[in-house]
Amino acid sequence: MDSRRKALVAADAAESKLAGNVIVLDLQEHTPVTDFFVIASAATRVQIRAIVEAVEEALKEAGAPRARAEGRDDGRWVLLDFGDVVVHVMNPREREYYNLERLWGDTPILER
Repeated sequence: MDSRRKALVAADAAESKLAGNVIVLDLQEHTPVTDFFVIASAATRVQIRAIVEAVEEALKEAGAPRARAEGRDDGRWVLLDFGDVVVHVMNPREREYYNLERLWGDTPILER
């Protein structure tokens, strides 16, 4: 599965659990570290956990390798690293504070 398709599957899985303001940033021309960021918001720890589980399951079913995860225990910002795709599921306060969209503001948002 190519990285673009992987990012779209992750975004769709997040939206299936009612994640808010899901965007996909195309970083291919801006960093060698990863190709896409998927950024999503969730109001509660329970919703963050549900979104993370949905993304992991959808990508597993699509044949993507297992992600490395950070932040599961804290539940305010979970980062799933699939290598060429990094998924950020954040509560609104963390998302506003870190403002990844502004930080990577010169990258295109992938239309879905």
